[in-house]
Amino acid sequence: MPLLDHFRPPLSRERHWESFHASWAGSIADALNRAMPEGYFAEELTHAGAGTEIDVASFESSSKGSAGGVATATQAWAPPAPAAIVPAVFADDFEVRVFSARGGPVLVAAVELISPANKDRPESRRAFATKCAGYLHQGIAVVLVDVVTDRRACLQNDVIDLLGGAEGRIGDGVSLYSGAFRPLRRDDREEIEVWAEPLAVGDALPTLPLWLNAELVLPLKLESTYRDACSRRRITGHG
Repeated sequence: MPLLDHFRPPLSRERHWESFHASWAGSIADALNRAMPEGYFAEELTHAGAGTEIDVASFESSSKGSAGGVATATQAWAPPAPAAIVPAVFADDFEVRVFSARGGPVLVAAVELISPANKDRPESRRAFATKCAGYLHQGIAVVLVDVVTDRRACLQNDVIDLLGGAEGRIGDGVSLYSGAFRPLRRDDREEIEVWAEPLAVGDALPTLPLWLNAELVLPLKLESTYRDACSRRRITGHG
């Protein structure tokens, strides 16, 4: 099934991209769980919107007894005032995480379905690239999939720039792409191998390598999982 434009009319008027991304993440997790050897499993994680917010009313009510009196529990410790408040970005997560169950669960790989919020501002792009680089520095393989047509940034390049690399970048002007990153140690050298695949609306989606450890790799079949997600959401071809 050719890649559709989920972020512009006519499809954007008929389906919510957030629901599709969640469905695609589920399709990827299901496909990986069918293919993975014993001792590994995949779970989808979807979170769109603002980060955690303190509920002051709930916090205050928890300090009172059930009958409105003062609770008899030990008084909670009050920390000192913070030394500073730093602006932060809590972006969307549409992610499939792969775990090793041996002595774990231990995270070994992550598939990131990029959202518009990941691409819309420099600070959002920096936060996303930092997250991916953090995974890689921990030895966790990463796959990026970007089908967002209404933002022009290329987060694959941002990740490579943050890692200090010069190769594996997507060409100038390309904003739809998929890429895979494999962290490994070879002959006492620590390296990150990079795969890059430009995408285009109307084209088929590629198969990418998803590394579970230094020797074990699975084919991440974006085309079949995309087709399954479209079927789940009853999406057919659009112009």
